[in-house]
Amino acid sequence: MGAVDGSDVGLGDVGGVGGVDDPGDAGGVLVASDLDRTLIYSERALALDGPDRLAPRLLCVEVLDGRPLSFLTERAAALLAELGRRARFVPATTRTVEQYRRVNLPGPQPTYAICANGGQLLVDGEPDRDWRREITARIAADAAPLDEVVSRLALSADPEWTRKRRVADEQFAYLVVDRDRLPAGWLPELTGWCAERGWRVSLQGRKVYAVPRPLTKSAALAEAVRRSGAGTVLAAGDSLLDADLLLAADAGWRPGHGELADGGWTAPGVTALAEVGVAAGEEIVRRFLAVVTAAPVGAVVAG
Repeated sequence: MGAVDGSDVGLGDVGGVGGVDDPGDAGGVLVASDLDRTLIYSERALALDGPDRLAPRLLCVEVLDGRPLSFLTERAAALLAELGRRARFVPATTRTVEQYRRVNLPGPQPTYAICANGGQLLVDGEPDRDWRREITARIAADAAPLDEVVSRLALSADPEWTRKRRVADEQFAYLVVDRDRLPAGWLPELTGWCAERGWRVSLQGRKVYAVPRPLTKSAALAEAVRRSGAGTVLAAGDSLLDADLLLAADAGWRPGHGELADGGWTAPGVTALAEVGVAAGEEIVRRFLAVVTAAPVGAVVAG
């Protein structure tokens, strides 16, 4: 693979540069990215550790109950809007459809969006029924029933360190926990138990996810690629639930924080960035845009 360093790409650099004129053209570039702690960040995840006077200007992109919830830098917002005009941008999130709809990203509305870790494929903002039937059948064939896993979580999650228990999209479950109080060995034990039943476990911030193995972002991504005819796929993500998304792409990036970084995870074609927090989100969009604007359609480059 060639190399592109997107660090010097700005809005002034993209006008008039070759790339993807029509994101819908067959053979174009599709960019799939996780949202939380990859592109957008809660207040606790911003990682603004430098002098206050040097902190970047932030744009709020999510409000919950009248309170600002998620942010990206203003620079990242401008770059993301430009990316959406030059490539087919596909958000790929573990959020439910309802949670995803709270996010107001800059740029054109995506034609496709992946929600519920691949359990929902939104087309022009609406869930696609054909995809829902397909993924539901795959889960039923290859994973233990949701009720069995929910019961296990209820029995093993001590109220002393469990804040919430939730079922999402009728397909997977998660706990909100006091991470510092998780008993030693509890997570590996749960992971092993779930693996025997065709489920995966992921710890992201304060949330412990239990997800059926067929329920993946990469499966929904493959469907979006099939429908769009994209020739090149780029991706970004920070958690174990994003690993398959990164592996399915021609080139990918992960931030310097998160589950994948903590475990030292890497793969051919995946670049581990040094940046953490909201600065990583900006750098990821910069890298995406560098590829889209500088590389011939169909070429694959990673920075």
